[in-house]
Amino acid sequence: MEIILYLSVAIIAIAFAVLVYFVAQTLKSLKDTLSNTAKTLDSLEKQMNGLTTETTALLHKTNLLAEDIQGKSEALDTVFVQVKEVGTSLGKMNHSFQNITGKVTEEAERQSEQVTKVVQWGNAAMQIWQKWQVKKKATDQYIDSK
Repeated sequence: MEIILYLSVAIIAIAFAVLVYFVAQTLKSLKDTLSNTAKTLDSLEKQMNGLTTETTALLHKTNLLAEDIQGKSEALDTVFVQVKEVGTSLGKMNHSFQNITGKVTEEAERQSEQVTKVVQWGNAAMQIWQKWQVKKKATDQYIDSK
């Protein structure tokens, strides 16, 4: 009976040794897996840091571009306002010329002797208007060249 006891203890010892061996193998495998996971996380962290840096730089460039576009848009707003004012002025001048032409026609019919004077004034006004058009065209070309 003592032999059975010694055999049982020996089998238990062998079973325990096998169990310890397999637990050690499992723990070693777990250690390798955790080591690989740590390396992967380190690599991922480095990639995220690089991505964060690139994203920050891209955001900064985008902000600069937005500011530049806003400044140029504001500059164009003043140009459009000036062009509108020139158009309004031309419309008023056109209306004035039409009124003057109508009045000249009426006066010419009424007072033929003053027709010559009116025609001279009309010619002078047309010359001024043509000179103004030339100056306006030069100003517009100067604005467009910028």
